[in-house]
Amino acid sequence: MRLFFQYKVMVIMRAIWFISQIAFFGLIASRMVAVENYFRYYVGGLSIMTLYSAAIFIGFDIYEEAEHGVFEYLLSLPVTRRQLVLGRSIGGGLRAFIYVSPLICISLYVIGIGNPVNFLLALFSLFLFAFGVSGMSITLAVVIKSSDRYDILMGVLDALIVRLSTAMYPLSFVKEATPVYGWIANFNPVTFAADLFRWGAGIEAALSFENPLLPFLGIVLFFVFFTFVGIVLYDKAIEGGGWQ
Repeated sequence: MRLFFQYKVMVIMRAIWFISQIAFFGLIASRMVAVENYFRYYVGGLSIMTLYSAAIFIGFDIYEEAEHGVFEYLLSLPVTRRQLVLGRSIGGGLRAFIYVSPLICISLYVIGIGNPVNFLLALFSLFLFAFGVSGMSITLAVVIKSSDRYDILMGVLDALIVRLSTAMYPLSFVKEATPVYGWIANFNPVTFAADLFRWGAGIEAALSFENPLLPFLGIVLFFVFFTFVGIVLYDKAIEGGGWQ
């Protein structure tokens, strides 16, 4: 948390971006498209996009630690590498969730809550989603070992992962654009998280699933895969230099 909030300007700018997206883009776009309750639909997806962006930021912390020699300190601690990576992944996800929580509260004020039990289940899936994104960010950072290339890759991934999901538009429209896009969006963890959040908030129109268990299992697999891969790669790459 301390590292994250050192970037005060970034934190404030992201919050302003979030509110302006609701106040300007969401209101205007909802009058341009023929999707029922698109404003509420968009606000729900915007919360997930912000959560994704905040969780990704843990990768930049890895480079900060490498640059300032923090790795050597971490390796001297009486913890295993597995505990170290698991702690970083969970810490990154928890940090992102704490940052996004006030913004999610704003979203809920706009779109409301349908069934409280469904919402709690959706909230738990968002926890796992944030941890999974943090694990993915750590995995890519330790593999690339170059902050410049990592920054570029994150921009590309953001464009692909977020845009080829249901965060901004319903799956039926994605399929109409091209079946390939629709197929990718069906297996996109951002789609799982965005639709589960809308399901928990009671926005059931235009959801891409009939059974919420399927996207929940998708998020669990995403979390387990990147946590496991992150532990293996972090263990191999944390030493040996080569950080740029």
